Amino acid sequence: MDQKAIVKTLRDKGEVTIKEGNGKTLTLLKMDSWKPEMGTDWIVLLFDLFQIRAICVPFSEVSLDIVEFGSKPTIFHSPVNSVIKNCPSEKGNVQFSLIREPNWNKLLFAISQPILSKVESKTEPADFETELYFPLLGPSTKEMFLGPEGDVKIINR
Repeated sequence: MDQKAIVKTLRDKGEVTIKEGNGKTLTLLKMDSWKPEMGTDWIVLLFDLFQIRAICVPFSEVSLDIVEFGSKPTIFHSPVNSVIKNCPSEKGNVQFSLIREPNWNKLLFAISQPILSKVESKTEPADFETELYFPLLGPSTKEMFLGPEGDVKIINR
């Protein structure tokens, strides 16, 4: 995966598409490029636990521990931070995931900011291709709601 080229394209265009190992096209979008007409089914990708503070209301220690010590790829739903004006949220909740897979984590680190992602059904060629599997597209991906008071709910889809 040519991380430098992906980061450059993202910074120049505001978005980039990557065909990952499963053959699915993943769109990465800068948060300030998102518009409400693009829908709310975007997931904020994070490379570090401390980035949660930028997108969500303050968490309890229990909720932070769940994110930090979770062993499987998980999409979390949590109340969005009120200081964020341009973020896809549904019923006041934002979806996010802490990406631990080393190659994808390095890419997110190189981007150095929370980034939106969405799996697309585009037929046109992607900007980049990789053999690496995107961790949230696997069968073991879980979804959970985490509340600021420590409430936790497993979401079944």
